[in-house]
Order: sequence, then structure tokens, then C-alpha cells
Amino acid sequence: MSCGSKEKSGSEPLEPKRYTRFDGKYSTTFNDLPDLHIEAAVVNGVGPLETRGDTALYEDRLVRIPGELEIYKVDKLKHSMPFLVPKAATLLSDICLNFRDSLISKKLPLYKPIVTSITRTNDDVTNLSRRNRNASENSVHRYATTFDIAWTRFEKVNPSDERILDDGRLKAVLGQVLHDLRQRDRCYIKHERKQACFHITVR
Repeated sequence: MSCGSKEKSGSEPLEPKRYTRFDGKYSTTFNDLPDLHIEAAVVNGVGPLETRGDTALYEDRLVRIPGELEIYKVDKLKHSMPFLVPKAATLLSDICLNFRDSLISKKLPLYKPIVTSITRTNDDVTNLSRRNRNASENSVHRYATTFDIAWTRFEKVNPSDERILDDGRLKAVLGQVLHDLRQRDRCYIKHERKQACFHITVR
């Protein structure tokens, strides 16, 4: 059998992967379990980070995420730091580029996704857990592989553009973008209701 063959050893042809459209069901579509996020984080990430000073130990393996670009904006980070491993930084850029391209293709006004949380240390998680009982001590954010994108807030690129999209429409466009990348095994995603964000870990 040639190297380029698409057949199994038993001569059964491999079925090409079928990609689907997002059906709008956020909670069921984006419901990857925490264990999957942790498994991917351990394989692709660094740490887990104990303190913020630990970033110096991995400076050659971390990318600093800019506070604002043409394609996204980082919220004021209170309990996390703007660092990701390169693979996760690329995923973030691809999500936001695809989101912009989708708006352009639909001839809609441009908006930026807002990143609300990035990498946390154990110290950050401890401080956060004092305010938020849902903060997990085994937070996947500690591996620099994970980030959160809000689905209730977006920033308009051109304030003078009189056209306005509500957050629900923008969330649907972002949902399709995330669905496409998830189907291509680029990430695991959890739709977080209380935090109003998509919790995303690179694969």
C-alpha cells in the first residue's frame, strides 16, 4: 500500500471527516469536560505556574499577549497575566482573525472579541477563590494554554459606523468560528454561563 493511500490495513476506505454548521446550542456544543482541558494543557503547556515570578523560568516558551490589536482587545486583567504558549497565542489570533473575516464576508460592521482571562498562577487562583467559589484549585489556566473570551461584550472597531449588532448576533458569529476550529481538533471549549465567556484550551 502506498504512503498516500487513504485505506485502512483491512482495505476499508477511511471516511473523510464531515464538518457541520453550528446549530446554536452553546451548552451542548461547547461542553468539553475539565479533564480534557487539563490533559491538553499538560501536553502543550508549561508549569503549572506557582507564582508570577515563574514566568521568568519559561520566558523562552511564552509569548506576551498585547493589550489590544486590530482583531481583539484584552480586558483589564485582575487575576491573570497576558502570557500564552505560542500554540495558544496562534489559536487566539486565528479565532479573532476568522471572526473578523466572517463579519466582513457577511457585510456586517466590525467588532473585536474581548479576552477576559489568560494565564493564572497558583497564587492567582488562591486569591480568586476567596472571591469566587467556582474558581478551581486545579485551574487549567495555570499552564499558559487557556484563555477566556466574553460572549456578552464586544468592542466596535469603528464607532462612527452607525450600524449596530447586538451581542446575541455577535455571539452567534463567534460561536460558528469556534465550532469550526473545535471540529478541526484545534481546541477544547466550555461555554461558561456564570462567567459569560467561552473557556478555550489549545490542543
